[in-house]
Amino acid sequence: MCGITGWVDYTRDLTTESPVVDAMTDTLAARGPDARGTWLDTHVALGHRRLAVIDLEHGTQPMRTPERGPGELPRAVISYGGEIYNFPELRSELVLRGHRFTTRSDTEVALRAYLEWGEDFVHRLNGMYSIALWDTARDELLLVRDRLGVKPLFYYPTPDGVLFGSEPKAILANPLARAEAGPEELCDALLFLRTPGRVPFRGMREVKPGHLLRVGRGGITEERYWALEARPHTDDLPTTVATVRELLDDIVPRQMVADVPLVSLLSGGLDSSTITALAVRARAATGDTISTFSVDFTGHTENFQADAIRPTPDGPYARAVAEHVGSDHHAVVLDRARLLDPAVRTSVLGAWDLPFNFADLDVSLYLLFAAVREHATVALSGEGADEVFGGYLWFSDPVARRAETFPWLKLGAHRGLDPRSLFHPWFVDGLDLAEYEADLYRTALAEVPRLEGENAEDRRTRELSHLTLTRWLPILLDKKDRMGMAVGLEGRVPFCDHRLVEYVFNIPWAMKTFSGEEKSLLRAAAADLLPEPVLRRKKAAYPSIQDPAYDRALITGLTAAAGDGSAPLSPFLAGEAVQRLTAKTSVGSLSEFERILVESTVRLDDWLRTYQVELTGVKGTN
Repeated sequence: MCGITGWVDYTRDLTTESPVVDAMTDTLAARGPDARGTWLDTHVALGHRRLAVIDLEHGTQPMRTPERGPGELPRAVISYGGEIYNFPELRSELVLRGHRFTTRSDTEVALRAYLEWGEDFVHRLNGMYSIALWDTARDELLLVRDRLGVKPLFYYPTPDGVLFGSEPKAILANPLARAEAGPEELCDALLFLRTPGRVPFRGMREVKPGHLLRVGRGGITEERYWALEARPHTDDLPTTVATVRELLDDIVPRQMVADVPLVSLLSGGLDSSTITALAVRARAATGDTISTFSVDFTGHTENFQADAIRPTPDGPYARAVAEHVGSDHHAVVLDRARLLDPAVRTSVLGAWDLPFNFADLDVSLYLLFAAVREHATVALSGEGADEVFGGYLWFSDPVARRAETFPWLKLGAHRGLDPRSLFHPWFVDGLDLAEYEADLYRTALAEVPRLEGENAEDRRTRELSHLTLTRWLPILLDKKDRMGMAVGLEGRVPFCDHRLVEYVFNIPWAMKTFSGEEKSLLRAAAADLLPEPVLRRKKAAYPSIQDPAYDRALITGLTAAAGDGSAPLSPFLAGEAVQRLTAKTSVGSLSEFERILVESTVRLDDWLRTYQVELTGVKGTN
C-alpha cells in the first residue's frame, strides 16, 4: 500500500533539504513499515515508505527508469501507493511493445505505462492508487488519484511549487506549511460531510478522486480523467443480475493477488459475506483456507438491544457464514476499557489527522485492524456496496428523498445529530453554517449527470446515488484507509471497482429493488453463495458498543472541553446543551447519533489542540 510524499520548488536547490524530506517521509512510517527511500534532484524531492505486498524483494521506491548514460538523469521517477489490479495484463502488453522489466511489481508497470502512453496511462489502470511521478524531460510533477478515491493524496500549493503527501502530517512536517483554520474549515469539520478537494486545514487540498494534477513552472493545473456518466440501461433483469455476478467473479480474484497473507473482514452482513464467499471460492483450487475476522463486544450478543439501524447483532450471522463457506473465523472481542484507552484514542486521532470521526466505530475499527495485522497484511472488505446498490435508508425514506440537503444530514438531524445543537447560536450564525451547507448541496447537485427522458423517481435516485458516491463514500474510505494504514494493514474494497460502479449507477431504481428489499440485485447475484438467513438479513450498521457506562465516561471529555477556559472550543460551546446530555447519561444511554455528536465535538477540540491549529477570522477568537 505504502505512503508517499514530496516537495517541488522551482526556486530552491532541494538537494540540500534532505533533513526536511526525511522528516516528511518518516511521518508515514506506519503506512510503510517495511522500507523507506527518498530521491532528490535540484527542484524535486520524493519520499516513500513501503508496505511490501507484491514482489517483496524488489519494488524499492522511489523507482527510477534506468539512467540513459553516465551523469544523466532517469527519464522518470515514481513514488506510488496502492495496487493496480490489472498489472499482469498491462505488463504483457508493454512487453510486446518492447519494454523490459527488472521486477514483478505493479510499480514498475505504472512507471513504464507512463513512458508508453504519457498521461493517458491513467485510463488503463484498474485499481486503487495515489501516484507522484516526476518527468525529468518536462521538469514537471504529475499527481494522480484513483477513480473512487480509495487512496488519499493531499497537496499544499506554495508560491514556487507544491508539497504533497498521503496524509496531512507529511505536509505539516515541512516548515512551509501552517496549521490554520478559518470559518470555512470549521464548517467542513462540523458538517458530517466530505467535499471532494476540501480539507479542514486552510491552504491544504486533496487531489479529487478521478483527477490528476500537473505541477510545472507555470503553476498547478487540474484535470478530471474519470466521472460517472448517465447512460440508458438496456439489459433485462436476468441479464443485469448475471452481469453483476460476472463482474464480482472477476473483481474479487483480481484483488486477492498478494505475496503476503490475505484475510477477509466478515460482519455477517450481505456485503462482507458476499466478498468472503467469493474469496473462498477463488482459493478453492489451491486448497488454502481463508481466515475471516469480525469485531464484537463483551456481552454484546447476549444483551443486544435492537434499534432502527441495527436490527440484529453481527456475531451469530458471521459465524453462520464462516461455517457455510468454510473460513477460519476469528471474533475480536473488545470491552469498554479498550475503547476508552487514552493511548488508543490518541492513536486514532493521529491516524485521521483530520477532525472527522464515527464515534466508537473509529476506535473499534482501529483495534480490529491491529488484531488482524498480527495475522495478515491485506484484508478484503465489503465497503461500498450500500453506496453502489442503494442500501441506505435515505434511498427509500420519503423525508430523505425530498430533502433539499444531503439526505444523511437530514436523517441525522431528526435523530439528534445536529452540529449546531452544542454551540452558541452566535457562533453558528457567525459561521453561516446553513448557507455553507446549502451552497455545497447546490454545487453537488450541479455535478449529477442527467439522462434525457428519465422519470422523476429515477432522476432523484440518480441524484441520491451520485451524492452518496461522491460525498458520503469518501469519508468511509478515509476511515478504512486511516485506521488500516495506522497499523500497516492494506484494505481492499472490491465493490469500488469502477466497472461495477459505472454499471450499477445506471440501473433503474425499480430494478435495483425488484424484490422489495434493499440491494435486491446484490442479493440475487449472491443467491448461491450464502445461507438463507444471511441472504435475507436486513441491513445492520457497523456494530457499536451498547454500554451506558461508556457514555458516562465519554461525556466527561465534552464537559472538560466546555469547562476548560484554555480548550479551543470552550468559548463556543453552549453550557446548557452540554448539561442536557450529561443529565441523560446519568439515567441511561445516549442515542447513536448523540454519541457521534459528542465524540465529533470532542474530536474537533482535540484536533485543534493537538495540531495547534490557529483559528483565524472566527468570531470569538482574538
